[in-house]
Amino acid sequence: MRGTSQASRDAVLREFEPVVTASGADGLVIADQLFTAVDALDASGSLRRALTDPARPAGDKAALVARLFSSFDARVRDVLVAFVQARWSDEADLAEAIDDAGERAIFAYSLEQGTLDQVEEELFRVQRELVANRELLTALGNRSATKETRLALLSGVLGGKLLPTTEALLRRVVGTPRGNRLLVAIDGLLESAATHRERLVAKVDAAVELSAKQRARLASILSEAYGREVTINVAVDPEVLGGIRVQVGSEVVDGTVLARLDEARRRLVG
Repeated sequence: MRGTSQASRDAVLREFEPVVTASGADGLVIADQLFTAVDALDASGSLRRALTDPARPAGDKAALVARLFSSFDARVRDVLVAFVQARWSDEADLAEAIDDAGERAIFAYSLEQGTLDQVEEELFRVQRELVANRELLTALGNRSATKETRLALLSGVLGGKLLPTTEALLRRVVGTPRGNRLLVAIDGLLESAATHRERLVAKVDAAVELSAKQRARLASILSEAYGREVTINVAVDPEVLGGIRVQVGSEVVDGTVLARLDEARRRLVG
């Protein structure tokens, strides 16, 4: 998503953020209803066209939303109206933006519950397990299998082992992948969770397990470098050359660069 659609998505989500943050325990209900709206859009090309047609009056779109989703929470209807009254470069971008809002609602609920750190850790752990178990990854991402089959497999493997919020997020990306590969979708969830806390995510591959002190020091170095708090997710990979590999977004930082950053910081401190 980019251009007009990106601007529309960001503007609506900025207005939605304080609403969903204040929703408390209702966050999961709000998320579920937003995902239901996404599914309705994905299933109907005529509905997508009706709600994204720039020539259609905004009032007509709002009335259509009120009629179709009359049983939904008022906060959900309000944000849906805001979305459909915005402009979109591609009709599919509307559903994607609403899907993002659903994820935001789950993260807001997790933050309010004090479990967002655990949600991030569980998502990262599941991602690493899927990387190690290609057979399971293939089965969960198999588009030729039914949604029910994929979700039953997910429940059989991970059911009861994760927070309800983590499981809800994974059920969403497994059951309704919306064109994304599973590992990419989980990456997106991790980035969204970090963004919700105004943090960056650093994916770290290390030759050996890092101690708590090493993790804290690495997080401090990266936070200084990027000017924001950084969450460290570490995976042990004995084949990593140089002992450590760090990826922040699309940027890869090797151990040598980290050492120089640390040295520069110490010199500045004196």
